[in-house]
Amino acid sequence: MTTHRAEAISSAAEQYARDGYVLFPDVLDADLVREASDHVAWLQARHPDLRPEQLGHTLMTHDPFWVRLVGDDRLLDVAEQFIGPDIALFASHYISKPPFEGQPVLWHQDGSYWPLEPMEVVTLWLAVDDSTPENGCMRVIPGTHTTDLQEMKRRNDVASVLGSGIDAAFVDESKAVDFVLKAGGVSVHHPNIIHGSEPNHSPRRRCGLTIRYIPTTTRIRPDWGTVDGRFPSAFLLRGIAVPGINDYNPWPRYVPGEHMPFRGCEDWNETVAARQ
Repeated sequence: MTTHRAEAISSAAEQYARDGYVLFPDVLDADLVREASDHVAWLQARHPDLRPEQLGHTLMTHDPFWVRLVGDDRLLDVAEQFIGPDIALFASHYISKPPFEGQPVLWHQDGSYWPLEPMEVVTLWLAVDDSTPENGCMRVIPGTHTTDLQEMKRRNDVASVLGSGIDAAFVDESKAVDFVLKAGGVSVHHPNIIHGSEPNHSPRRRCGLTIRYIPTTTRIRPDWGTVDGRFPSAFLLRGIAVPGINDYNPWPRYVPGEHMPFRGCEDWNETVAARQ
């Protein structure tokens, strides 16, 4: 490891420990980001009953491009800095806010929703579009990752992505920081940090992909439901599984005409076969 890379990793770890988040610009190349954008359009065409903010983890079990994307080595290299070398996926979710009517994400703590034991998890948020305050970028309250997880309250007074949020007494919006990212950039945040995003009233879409990585020592409880005994988005992505912790899904094979074509799809099934 070069001295420069070691210093960058140390700096990121220090900021994460202090503030509960860190930003990494220019993680993925423009071609892969365009494929991710195409993937959103492909998913919306297949699931016209879902709002574009709700393209969630239950859709990815048999989706080879989605697994290819979250398993990209550049993303895993970022995740490894925070959870170590044995990495699994817990969940992933496109939140694509359409122009003029994109819904907000109310202030919340991710870990309050999740069936994980222990709560060792890191979220990478991939900017599929440029993300700015005008189109509803993510916002965090720095340092609130030291706050205990609170119960999220149902909210029926405003249409929102989650339909719930944290008690306003825990939120000091004067301290909020906007995550301004170019497409291909990534933010990383702690499961306890208080964060959210505003509606998109701009003429530009704001799409991001949340990716929840866990060390293979973290157990996914079956609280959110399983398919054939497995959590629908549980995949081993790097390193070694711990026996008796999670039952991971096999990587999905690419079937022409059934799945979205992507760069390397012709060789994808060889990659899948090599993992079996």
